[in-house]
Amino acid sequence: MTNAYGPGSPFYVEGPGSPTDFCKKVEAMSGGRLKIQHFAAGELIPALEGFDAVQNGIVEMNAANAYFWAGKIAAAQYFTTVPFGMDVKGTNAWLYGGGGIELWHELYEPLGMLAFPMGNTGVQMTGWFRKEINTVEDFNGLKMRIPGLAGKVYAKLGVNVQLLPGGEIFPALERGVIDAAEFVGPYQDRRLGLQKAAKFYYTTGWHEPNNVTELLINKAAWDTLPADLQAIVQTAAMACNVESNAWCDATNAEAMDDLVRNFGVIAKPLPDAVVEKLRQVTTATLAEGADADPRTKKVHEAYFAFKKQYGDWAGVSAEPLLPVLYKS
Repeated sequence: MTNAYGPGSPFYVEGPGSPTDFCKKVEAMSGGRLKIQHFAAGELIPALEGFDAVQNGIVEMNAANAYFWAGKIAAAQYFTTVPFGMDVKGTNAWLYGGGGIELWHELYEPLGMLAFPMGNTGVQMTGWFRKEINTVEDFNGLKMRIPGLAGKVYAKLGVNVQLLPGGEIFPALERGVIDAAEFVGPYQDRRLGLQKAAKFYYTTGWHEPNNVTELLINKAAWDTLPADLQAIVQTAAMACNVESNAWCDATNAEAMDDLVRNFGVIAKPLPDAVVEKLRQVTTATLAEGADADPRTKKVHEAYFAFKKQYGDWAGVSAEPLLPVLYKS
């Protein structure tokens, strides 16, 4: 197994529910019958060559995020996150119970691959800004590190979108080479030291309401596994999906408290009018992508049909309960 992230990265490489933990779980559950050797980015192949390596049979598995493959398969982005899409609960409901994984397989199987969810960060933060955002016009001219579909949305609002590796974000933000940056969430952002480079931390995670780790598997290699080992791989991936998200929620809760209390970080949501404009531009951007590609259109329509039904349920179940449980 190769990985898009570098050695030692919490969640992405090491720790509870991480890809290395997945390898340990598979070996333990199989009684040693299936052993998976893990290579972080750069140890066997470069960070973003996992898709080609799995497809060509150079490796059997890769851990990454499907939106990295947007240039190859635009529809893959829907299996990482969707701006103004579903949170981790809704996404898991779609993947496991609403046909999402089957669509994922349908997308990849013609290329000789399949995939399963193997982790989730949960909601990510809008990001760090050197200056306050009060209106949509404040985005115009900003230089911001932001990947994925959200970058296309920001670009339409005048943002100069930058694509930087994680290790380059802090020095660029500190020196003013960029004006804003999105990375992950409080724990991972604190680890990079971003709180020392900017003080405004916007929390409205419209761009990544969740973020799925993809376990990409070579189909020919998969077909050689007996049914019980296939079941073990799927079960270990599901366990990591749950455990990694629990770890993220626990560590982010501590880190957010620390950032506000001890670093003077100003954490707040984006203004409502800004969020509404972002929603409008996102809707148009997603529609453009769906209209341009039949595979994307199929996934887009399935995703949003499920979101509508799930959203109706969440609106009468979870949403009214949150203030009662956590704001008392």
